[in-house]
Amino acid sequence: MICSVKQSFNPLHGADIVSPRGYCLPVQKVSFLPAMKPRVNSLSRPLHVSSLAEGFGCLSWGSEKRDLFKCEAYEADKSQPIDATAAGSEVGSKVKIGAYFATWWALNVVFNIYNKKVLNAFPYPWLTSTLSLAAGSLIMLVSWATRIAEAPKTDLEFWKTLLPVALAHTIGHVAATVSMSKVAVSFTHIIKSAEPAFSVLVSKIFLGETFPAAVYLSLLPIIGGCALSAVTELNFNMIGFMGAMISNVAFVFRNIFSKKGMKGKSVSGMNYYACLSILSLALLTPFTIAVEGPQMWAVGWQKALSDIGPHFVWWVVAQSVFYHLYNQVSYMSLNEISPLTFSIGNTMKRISVIVSSIIIFRTPVQPVNAMGAAIAILGTFLYSQAKQ
Repeated sequence: MICSVKQSFNPLHGADIVSPRGYCLPVQKVSFLPAMKPRVNSLSRPLHVSSLAEGFGCLSWGSEKRDLFKCEAYEADKSQPIDATAAGSEVGSKVKIGAYFATWWALNVVFNIYNKKVLNAFPYPWLTSTLSLAAGSLIMLVSWATRIAEAPKTDLEFWKTLLPVALAHTIGHVAATVSMSKVAVSFTHIIKSAEPAFSVLVSKIFLGETFPAAVYLSLLPIIGGCALSAVTELNFNMIGFMGAMISNVAFVFRNIFSKKGMKGKSVSGMNYYACLSILSLALLTPFTIAVEGPQMWAVGWQKALSDIGPHFVWWVVAQSVFYHLYNQVSYMSLNEISPLTFSIGNTMKRISVIVSSIIIFRTPVQPVNAMGAAIAILGTFLYSQAKQ
């Protein structure tokens, strides 16, 4: 076995004599035996001994402090010892992100189901959108007051930066809810799968970004698939279609502003979305009252209760709470991962929502319509790969 001692100075040889006072005295080397070649075991690699000493010198005796050093062994290919802590941390991070994604998708599916049930019985998307934001704001205010969650430390500059994000979030949220009140959930999400196309367009025009040719080519199946689904949709509605398109544009701006706003901020993803909900609620409430109004809500509420019964109240509570929860988890995910990984997760989320809504609501789907949806989803996946 070959051993070597790593030091920051000349090593101490066996031919040297150490004096009691710690001085190294060279002595003439005398050899009585012929030189022998060291035997190397061919079945195992030689080991190096690494010294992690700092200020290591000659040995000393007496009252002087002894220098200690730590030795570690590693293989001759000079690979460093495995850091078990780092490996465990990486595995834990992957498990954490996986749990975020699974929770995000599940909550989103539940929200879309209850949201569509509420809108079928109570066709007032502006109030429904407002209740979703109000539920999330109330949940977080109670959590901060009871110290279940630590309240964020914000200033005026933070709220100024958050304002454009909240404006885009409010527009996108209302537009998507209006779309779902007019068309099937599956159709809304098929159209919303075209969001990458709007992302490239907005980034090109407003941010001056350029993309590889593969990114532009991946937009062709997205646009073509969405167009094919729209043409073959049995219950096509222009308001529902335009609502989904407006939602795409708004959420692209929201994602861009959010990522910029979260950089360098000490506010966590959970608290960031909580502040976003509170500001969006303040922006949306006056418009909700002006567009629909309490008189329309009272008539619609009585009709829904007479048609559905007390279960309708649970539907409203469920859609409001689950909307906040799934968005909160998505922002917690965005705080941990890159926008590219988030985009891939968003694509997979749409597939789960489309399939589950078709099954639960028994939405009639023609083969050509299903093929268009599949092409659009495939294009979204290719887009996420091309941006890597």
